[in-house]
Amino acid sequence: MLCQLSINNFAIVRFLELDFKAGMTSITGETGAGKSIAIDALGLCLGNRVEANSVRPGASKAEVSARFSLTDIPLAKRWLEDNDLELDDECILRRTISSDGRSRAYINGNPVPLSQMRALGQLLIGIHSQHAHHAMLKSEHQLTLLDSYANHRLLLDGVSASYQRYKIIEQELAQLQQSQHERIARKQLLQYQVEELNEFNLGETEFEEIEAEHKRLANSTALIQTCQHALYLLQDNDEQASAETILNQAIDQAIDLESYDPELKTIGTMLNDALIQVQESSSELQRYLDRLELDPDHFAYLEQRLSKIMQLARKHHIPPSELYQHHQALCTELSTLDSDEEKLTEIGEQLQSCQQSYLEHAQKLSQSRRRYAKELDKQVTQSIHELSMPKGKFVIDLQFNPEIMSPNGCDTIEFQVTTNPGQPLQAISKVASGGELSRIGLGIQVITAKKVATPTLIFDEVDVGISGPTAAVVGKMLRSLGESTQVLCVTHLPQVAGNGHQHMFVNKQSKAGQTETSMVPLDRDQRIEELARLLGGDTITNNTLANAKELLQH
Repeated sequence: MLCQLSINNFAIVRFLELDFKAGMTSITGETGAGKSIAIDALGLCLGNRVEANSVRPGASKAEVSARFSLTDIPLAKRWLEDNDLELDDECILRRTISSDGRSRAYINGNPVPLSQMRALGQLLIGIHSQHAHHAMLKSEHQLTLLDSYANHRLLLDGVSASYQRYKIIEQELAQLQQSQHERIARKQLLQYQVEELNEFNLGETEFEEIEAEHKRLANSTALIQTCQHALYLLQDNDEQASAETILNQAIDQAIDLESYDPELKTIGTMLNDALIQVQESSSELQRYLDRLELDPDHFAYLEQRLSKIMQLARKHHIPPSELYQHHQALCTELSTLDSDEEKLTEIGEQLQSCQQSYLEHAQKLSQSRRRYAKELDKQVTQSIHELSMPKGKFVIDLQFNPEIMSPNGCDTIEFQVTTNPGQPLQAISKVASGGELSRIGLGIQVITAKKVATPTLIFDEVDVGISGPTAAVVGKMLRSLGESTQVLCVTHLPQVAGNGHQHMFVNKQSKAGQTETSMVPLDRDQRIEELARLLGGDTITNNTLANAKELLQH
């Protein structure tokens, strides 16, 4: 529960340090005194948005801190442990706001983002404001009230998670479908290109081989003539001395020289080696000439194939040497596009599966909502009977529509009410007057508050539009709620304030051109005087004091 609230230089508060107890605490004060200022300050510790006038005029910064006991709040203790922010059985939330509007948040002395402060705050305090009655007219808020009453957190998490999975798959499918026309056009082009290249069927090294062979055949005449001339020079012929003839003559001379001087024997050996090389060269040239044929048909084939390679390369804007690799790349891309089509079918099936899973979760949530809606119908109807609407009836109309998919399920909801006998049930926005709406809304808030495991509940002037005997019933409701939950109630009704286990008074004073708000606990005699003021205004008589004392005794 909330144990202490410290406020420094916030709005018109210079300094306040308030200690809170269990049970119901009534907070009253004159109009304009700032009865809700402590609630507003506490809201900053819960991560609420900073207003422009948050810092007291003349101060450089405002600071608000709230200390909570976590003895009976296991969810909050677990959250702190999970986020490495635990501090025994206490928790201190602190918020500082500079005059330029910047703020910092701390949990147990550790700086944290506001999102963490908000997450923890939801486990510590629930705030019900006077505007909640108007919010109750909106269907999304009605659904939130029902889910809070039924404690549907786990079911809602399941629906939300399945919805997110569905939306992710749906987006992926939409992206594939959006590019489907482009893929179809690209696939048609690729099929034509790949078929053409498949038909041509170029080998991996064929271009280099054809180019080399074509070059050789294109120069075959010159090759034959040159080879024949080389043979003419190397081998014996009738017209002139060949290299072979000259070497034979030189060898004969060397043999003669060797007979004169044995040291010249090596000359003959080298000349013999040279003769052998010449003869082998002649033989190799002759064999090459024998293999070299002038085949016009083969040459034409090579020219035609080489020309086609050049044509395809120009068509695809690539060098001829890269045509084979380009062909393989196109085949791979075409295969990928085929797999995209398969993926499109697969994702479509996944989407149907995710939708079915979502609808199962949503149906389960809807069934639970209908069960708790009937329960809440009876309790709210009984509550508005006690709140001076004896013939009133409250019904929650809940419809499951699988066409409506949202993170909160497929249900449409409408709070319906009839306030007079013989009148049909209609939407609460069309039937209830302002006072009736306040009473119905208050009844729902008190009932749902009993079901929610929040240890501290704040009711900020939720009794607006209520008076007389009805106010007394409201006071009893809140006091009963305070028996099990800490309740802080800002009120202007003496019948409500008198039901508090304790009472705080808010006062505003102006001194030396400065306005300051204070908030102090009242003892029994002070409470009687404050209740008398609420009953009779500025003039307090013995009768109003007696009435105030009677209120407090009851």
